Amino acid sequence: MRSLLIIFSLILAIYLPDSLAQSPSHTFAAVGQDFKLDDQPIQLIAGEMHYQRIPREYWQNRLQTAHAMGLNTVSVYCFWNDHEPVQGKFDFKTGNRDLATFIKMAQAEGLWVILRPGPYACAEWEFGGYPWWLLKEKDLIVRSKDPRFLSAAEKYILELGNQVRDLQITNGGPIIMVQVENEYGSYGNDKEYMSMIRDMFVKAGFNVPLFTADGPVQCKDGYLPGILPAINGETNPDALVDTVNKYNNGDGPYFIPEYYPGWLDHWGEPKSKVKTDDVVKDIKVLLESGVSFNFYMLHGGTNFGFMNGANYNRETPIQPDITSYDYDSPISEAGWPTDKYFALKKLIFPYLPEGSIIPEVPERLPIITIPQFRLSEVYSVTNYLPKPIKSTGILSMEDVDQAYGYILYRTTIAKPGKSVLKIRELRDFAVIMINGNPVGTLDRRLAQDSILLEIKSPNSRLDILVENMGRINYGHRMTDNRKGITEKVLLGQTELRNWEIYPLPMNRIPAFTKVEKKKPAGPVYRRGTFNLENVGDTFIDMRLWGKGIVFVNGNNLGRYWNIGPQQTLYCPAPFLKKGQNEIVVVELLNPEINLIKGLSEPILDQLRNK
Repeated sequence: MRSLLIIFSLILAIYLPDSLAQSPSHTFAAVGQDFKLDDQPIQLIAGEMHYQRIPREYWQNRLQTAHAMGLNTVSVYCFWNDHEPVQGKFDFKTGNRDLATFIKMAQAEGLWVILRPGPYACAEWEFGGYPWWLLKEKDLIVRSKDPRFLSAAEKYILELGNQVRDLQITNGGPIIMVQVENEYGSYGNDKEYMSMIRDMFVKAGFNVPLFTADGPVQCKDGYLPGILPAINGETNPDALVDTVNKYNNGDGPYFIPEYYPGWLDHWGEPKSKVKTDDVVKDIKVLLESGVSFNFYMLHGGTNFGFMNGANYNRETPIQPDITSYDYDSPISEAGWPTDKYFALKKLIFPYLPEGSIIPEVPERLPIITIPQFRLSEVYSVTNYLPKPIKSTGILSMEDVDQAYGYILYRTTIAKPGKSVLKIRELRDFAVIMINGNPVGTLDRRLAQDSILLEIKSPNSRLDILVENMGRINYGHRMTDNRKGITEKVLLGQTELRNWEIYPLPMNRIPAFTKVEKKKPAGPVYRRGTFNLENVGDTFIDMRLWGKGIVFVNGNNLGRYWNIGPQQTLYCPAPFLKKGQNEIVVVELLNPEINLIKGLSEPILDQLRNK
């Protein structure tokens, strides 16, 4: 009966006529020390999940799992780059971009919604949520008062308002709060800029309480007078109250937009883990104090395709994030409630208001394995190139109107001999080939930009295949985020010129023709098929492979890399079908590998740096 009621209420929510959605049945406000729902104090117990990281078919499952843990609210980032992948062309409807439906599903499940639209998100997402096309103008400065940036951001926010302003609690919807920008105090201190972003939200029709989110120290630069300052990462209620009161005229309410029950992961670094006992201890204190908080993340999901972001530190020029956004969170990447989930559920229940109606924890969705099989068809990547762009000097991805993926640079080296090839500003990983044969790789993570070449014959062909490993999503280097090769290539002291440039965005699989018979060399496509009697979630085992991406029935599952810690790719059931399925692997390093299978458990913690 409970399932039938959920389905019925979901149908009503999705198809509710606009005229009926205009009558607010609840009120929400920040009043003095409290958040108040219908004039009664409420402690927000929220969890973060991102609809754009979850297959649309699983939204209801994830929302119900959140509610079953005792949460009353879901918090969501909106990623601008996914909603406006091409400048001026918005998409809020297709696939897992359908924000309005996600919000209505949350309401049908009995959850309130906190909206975090950016325009900057961070979130370990490509470019922090900014569209790549902002970088086409070399001197445009994101996250600033640059008129070109502000104009683009306003168009996005106004369109966002068109999509969801009627879903605010003031119009009978579940949206109770909206965040302005994100952790700006970690980046700058321009109150005029922050005021401009706030004014965009007001212009877009958002009339629920607005708030900012910053760390305790950074709040002084990130808060905006007249808006609730909320504090990320705080676990001491007294310290939270002191910080908020300091910047909010001695008043509350008190909200932690990001409490971290887990943490993010980078390629080549150990998987992050946060002890359940430590999380339970922190949350018990917050529950007893009555302050509101949000688990970041409650359920991370997946950076499908090329949507992972990257960080950096003093020692490492770039730290690309892995494809999985499991985050060691209470709900795993595949939607499984973990031991951490059940410990928190047990803790939260006694603090819920009397009469709270909480659903049962959904059963795990079906899991399948796929027996090992061969991808026997092999095709050289360099045999499936688009028409080249010819240029005297080097061009970046953005210069050739390319968003993500790979880009191939080709030129001719006239004279034989030994010389050092140096790439100035490699972004981010390169396979170097002479006459089609790989001679080495360069990795920006390791500050590698040079390789000794031995050219044995005149007029040899030099190919440099470059992978964009994800644009930096946090910190001041976000303004220097162009990809490919962004300066020049030197051979000895001479700049190489006269390039043929081949964009390889990998947004679709090539139409393969004749299977190649000779032994493969260099980056390849490996293709094969497998048959299923029943579909279910599975985890594609990439431990035998080197580095690349995997397509299943045309769906880009994301990146793999044998250095770890991630060794499997999550393949949800909606990407599969009964009968014959196709898998295509783009492999950069080990062209002869062809064995693959699907496992029933993920492998996210095997590091192989050496």
